[in-house]
Amino acid sequence: MDLSIVPLLAILVSLFAVPLILLSSKKPNLRETWTVLAGLIKFGLVLTLLPSALDGESVQIHLLDLAPGLPLALNADPFGVFFAVIASGLWIFTSFYSIGYMRGHGEIKQTRYFASFAVCLSATIGIAFSANLLTFILFYEILTLATYPLVIHNENREAINAGRKYLAFTLTAGLLLIAAAGMVYIYTGTLDFTPGGVFTEVDLPDHIMLIMFILFLAGVGVKAGIMPLHGWLPAAMAAPTPVSALLHAVAVVKSGVFAVTRVVGYVFGTDIMVGYGLNDIVLVLAGFTIIMASLLAFAQDNLKRRLAYSTVGHLSYIVLGIALITPLGMTGGIMHIAAHATMKITLFFCAGAIYVNLHRTEISNLNGIAKVMPWTMGAFAIGSMGLAGIPPINGFFSKWHLIIGSVEGEMLIPVFVLVLSGLLNAGYFFPILHRAYFKKGEGLENYGEASPFMVVPLVSTAILSVLFGLFPNLFFNFFDLASQISDSLFITGAP
Repeated sequence: MDLSIVPLLAILVSLFAVPLILLSSKKPNLRETWTVLAGLIKFGLVLTLLPSALDGESVQIHLLDLAPGLPLALNADPFGVFFAVIASGLWIFTSFYSIGYMRGHGEIKQTRYFASFAVCLSATIGIAFSANLLTFILFYEILTLATYPLVIHNENREAINAGRKYLAFTLTAGLLLIAAAGMVYIYTGTLDFTPGGVFTEVDLPDHIMLIMFILFLAGVGVKAGIMPLHGWLPAAMAAPTPVSALLHAVAVVKSGVFAVTRVVGYVFGTDIMVGYGLNDIVLVLAGFTIIMASLLAFAQDNLKRRLAYSTVGHLSYIVLGIALITPLGMTGGIMHIAAHATMKITLFFCAGAIYVNLHRTEISNLNGIAKVMPWTMGAFAIGSMGLAGIPPINGFFSKWHLIIGSVEGEMLIPVFVLVLSGLLNAGYFFPILHRAYFKKGEGLENYGEASPFMVVPLVSTAILSVLFGLFPNLFFNFFDLASQISDSLFITGAP
């Protein structure tokens, strides 16, 4: 384990940008330059940690002790680096996209928007690099509070109500998470994240372990969108589309499924999960969420709400993969964090481009738009097919590993759920494409593509979805890293 200040710098760089963004409120070009520059520097710092992660090593820094045995510490382990590369990389695309969206739609409070965005990304990288539950909860709650101004950005009644609902769900979840962490410390004397779990030398009654796990699952399940804890997520679609992209692809919900993986693999451990039957609880909830979210998506005519329910379902792909407690299944779940990120951010980028350019939000009003926005709808088609599991897009690769991971664990019901979900995905996405490509539109004269600030990022993320499907190890060795992370979780009490 190496000592380095890099994980701390990766967190702080976007915080340093916040005052610069605020001071540049009357100079939009300068304000947005700080945003992009912070994103590029953050991504560069995270990439310097990738070689160590690929070697299975961690980079750590101790910040301070709140009390004896309760340190605030950072540990850029392979899983944290995996998540940080995704979040920091996609922030760059979202920053450019935000410029086109906020200016194109003449949004209010743009400076507050960019400043809040920067704090969110600092919190997300803090979550990725937290060495223990105490540090994790601190950044987890900072992310909750920093996202609130983004959710209520429009400041209308719908946005304010969405913000209240968001805080009610997420702050309550935070309290449950604190209670769960307290129980872990009482019974184990540690809050450190340890591959294989921290209960290897502790023998607890079944009901104590169950209560503790339910507290954890409720605490992290809200941001992970596990039903019935998902209600805040569709409501949060009142926010601007780049915020939706942040919620669904980059930070908030990905932090939720990241947290589920930390709890399963690094707090309880695979042996405890299976020995106490805790993974069965997660499998049932994940399978139910996948199917119900897909069915609810059919009922949504609003494009962003349909995408929101799609997100709820696909987050539980990740949760299901982790709960399979098989090496291939967990690899598939971890890979779907990256795959879903590139595909879903593409779809939300497309929805925002349609809204800013054509002022259309309902699917029933999207007839013929592919003729005037061919690049946007081409990217939307790629994201849709990937989420349905059609090769060669990266969604197929991760779903394939989830299926063979289910077979590896001799569990056929998850296979059925995954196949049915793929058909349901096709069922609620392909009618959108049919409308856009094959139905005659009205009122589209003199329209073309949205701003290049919006179109270039959405096309880029669509291309990445295809490239990572064809070459899973391209650029960042995501597949090797995911396999290594999965394998480490089956080494009980690994250092």
